[in-house]
Amino acid sequence: MVGRTAVGQCGLMSGLRLRRAARTTDWRQRRAERQARLIPISVALAGTIVLAGAVAGGLIRLILSALGPVDLAAIKPSTGEVLEIVKISLAVVAGIGGVVALVVAYRKQRVTEAGENREQAKLYAERFDKASDKLGNDAAAVRLAGVHALAALADDWAGGRQMCIDVLCAYLRMPATPEPAVDDLPSHTAWRSMVEVHATILRLITTHMKADAPIPWHGADLDFTGVVFTADVNFAHAVFSGGKVSFEGAEFSGGKVSFGGAVFSGGKVSFGGAEFTGGKVSFDGAKFSSGEVSFSSVKLSGGNVSFDGAKFFGSEVLFSSVELSGGEVSFGGAVFSGGRVSFGGAVFSGGRVSFGGAKFTGGKVSFGRAKFTGSKVSFGGAVFSGGEVWFGGGRFSAGEVWFGGAKFFGGEVWFGGAKFSGSKVSFHRVGFSGAQVSFGGAEFSGGEVWFSDAEFSRGKVSFGDAKFSGGTVDFSRAAKRHPAVEGLPERAPGLHRPTLPVLDPEEAPESEAGGGMAGHRTGS
Repeated sequence: MVGRTAVGQCGLMSGLRLRRAARTTDWRQRRAERQARLIPISVALAGTIVLAGAVAGGLIRLILSALGPVDLAAIKPSTGEVLEIVKISLAVVAGIGGVVALVVAYRKQRVTEAGENREQAKLYAERFDKASDKLGNDAAAVRLAGVHALAALADDWAGGRQMCIDVLCAYLRMPATPEPAVDDLPSHTAWRSMVEVHATILRLITTHMKADAPIPWHGADLDFTGVVFTADVNFAHAVFSGGKVSFEGAEFSGGKVSFGGAVFSGGKVSFGGAEFTGGKVSFDGAKFSSGEVSFSSVKLSGGNVSFDGAKFFGSEVLFSSVELSGGEVSFGGAVFSGGRVSFGGAVFSGGRVSFGGAKFTGGKVSFGRAKFTGSKVSFGGAVFSGGEVWFGGGRFSAGEVWFGGAKFFGGEVWFGGAKFSGSKVSFHRVGFSGAQVSFGGAEFSGGEVWFSDAEFSRGKVSFGDAKFSGGTVDFSRAAKRHPAVEGLPERAPGLHRPTLPVLDPEEAPESEAGGGMAGHRTGS
């Protein structure tokens, strides 16, 4: 019963898609016929003769004007000259005849091509009909044949490629059927057949999206809205250079889905509202250079999502309102050198997020209004040398945020208006040697914020208008060097000011005064 229900739904979908395809094909044929309409042959020939005569007359007049005034009455041509004039006239007539012949041949070619196009469109429509009928068949083998037939038609028929891809994606969007009991052999066999057809469609699509695909489908729209991914899917080294690709509302509950080394250089790719509950999704080494990629409102409660080594240097990547309650997300070694990456309004209530070793050299990365309520978030060893990193308005109420060993060489890092009420935030051994870091207007009312062994040597670190009313903010082991940390009150609840002496730049060793933090370690 499960298998028959799924097949029946598939047949209904194919029928609706087929009627739409038929209307589309008819419209294409009518348009081709309108484009192939030609003016009557008599009018075309008359116009051609008149035009050719006008051109010949114009040339003769131009030659005569170049020769100057000519007294025709005084000219008495010889017999040879008359023969030459006759030859020229015959040549002109022959030229006009040649032009007429070309016009006739051109019209014949146009008519022939129009006929061939109509026949070709009719052939494509018939192939589409047969492939769609197979896709709605009860037998799995026939459906697989229909899938391959549609993919082959998409390769051959550039004008109908998108329509074929739409049908394949529509099959994937059919409501997922839970796996029936193994002892229910007919239903389980039908379910396995459906899974095999799904896997074949995904394999064909991903193969055509590769950079080295013989006949690529780059730039096509792909609609995976609501599709459930439970097995391995390989988009590695795919090229998303245009069109719209939607994974909105999709569910990744098992297997491995790989976008490793994929190139996002145009168009729009959306994972909005997708749910990651298991398995692994990898964007390792992917390049985001233009266009828009959205993970807005994604829910991650399990599994693993990895952006290790990914490069963000031109596109807009949105993680706005992401909810992380479990699983792991990793940006280890990722490079943010341009474009915009936003985690605005994200909620980190569980699981782990790592930016370990990431490099922020340009562009803007925003965690504005993000809520850290339980996750473990690590920026350990990250390098901030340019661009903007924004935590403005963030809420640190639980969990851990670790910047241990990070280096702030340049750019701007902003914690303005952030509220630290319960989280453990550590800047252990962080080097502030050139960046502009601001905690202006931040509120420290609970939790722990540690700057143990942090080094302040260049740039500017400001706590202007920050409020200290509870919790622990500890600078007691920080190296307060040139310039001094600005805006710290002399006394405040929970605040432990730096105890190490200020090092005057003029008294610093040459290697430190001119080169920042090289060779320096607090407490050594």
